[in-house]
Formats: sequence, structure tokens, C-alpha cells
Amino acid sequence: MAAMTARPDIDPALVRAAQRGDAMAMGALMDVLVPYVGRLCGPIALQDGPDAAQEALIAIFRALGRLREPAAIHGWARAIAVREAVRVAARAGRAVPAELSDLPAPGDPQLAADIRDVLQRLSPQHRAVLVLRDVEGLDEQAAAAVLDVPLGTMRSRLSRARRTFRKAWEQ
Repeated sequence: MAAMTARPDIDPALVRAAQRGDAMAMGALMDVLVPYVGRLCGPIALQDGPDAAQEALIAIFRALGRLREPAAIHGWARAIAVREAVRVAARAGRAVPAELSDLPAPGDPQLAADIRDVLQRLSPQHRAVLVLRDVEGLDEQAAAAVLDVPLGTMRSRLSRARRTFRKAWEQ
């Protein structure tokens, strides 16, 4: 999970053209944002990742005209994607973490290969903070801003998420 999610290289002129309703620009922007949003939503919403990505993309393109600074599209799209992924995961009933005792036994070959299984034991909010800090590489303040929570809340969620992940991984 330590690898950073590749940011798509998006020309602000492309964003401005899409904001004006240029269909070709919208298509090009969609081609760049779809995989990026999918990589963000997947680890947070798990099996509902594709639904979360679709919801996020709909929200992004509906609100694109309100984006004031086209160069800020990465952070803006990331915030929408994370918010939608948490919402979809919570709506799907995965807001309550699974029991840690349900993890495969230590030494099980699947344990090392299936980080997703460990992530599933975390709440959507904890998965979101892990993705933002450990995958996206955001600092604590930026992650708190994306999640729209106070810095202290983000720090406590990160601490709990890492502790729970570590405990589950080491079992």
C-alpha cells in the first residue's frame, strides 16, 4: 500500500474546454479521470468500488462547471472520489468493521496476498484515511481537508486504522 497512486496529467486548458461543453474535451478528461477515480474508490468501497467510482464520476462531471481553478482538478476530483467511496461503502452496510477473529490464520498463504481482505475489516472512514495518507501520500492536513474533518479527527482515525490494519495483518 506504500506506492503512490499515479496522478493523471491533465492540462488545465482541457478542463476549461470541458467546462465550456466541448464534447471531445469531456471525453478526453473522462479517459484520464476514470482509472484514477477507480484506483481511489476501489480500496475504500471494496466490492462496491465500481459503483463508487461511477457515482464519483457523475458528481465530478455534474459539478465541473463550478470548478474555479482548472489546475486544481486532481485534488478536487480526489476529494469527490473519496467522499463518494465512503458514502457508497457505508450505504452498502460495510460501515461496521468485520470481526478481526475472522481473519485467516497466521501462515495462511492468502493472508500475505490479500490486503483487500484486511482492508475489509476497517470502516470506510479508516480505509479512506489509509488511502489518502499511505497510497496517495497526502500530508495530514491535506487528508483532513479532503475528508472535511478536523486535523485531530484525521490523526486519530489514521492511528486507529494503522493499528487495526497492523494487528489484522500480523495475525
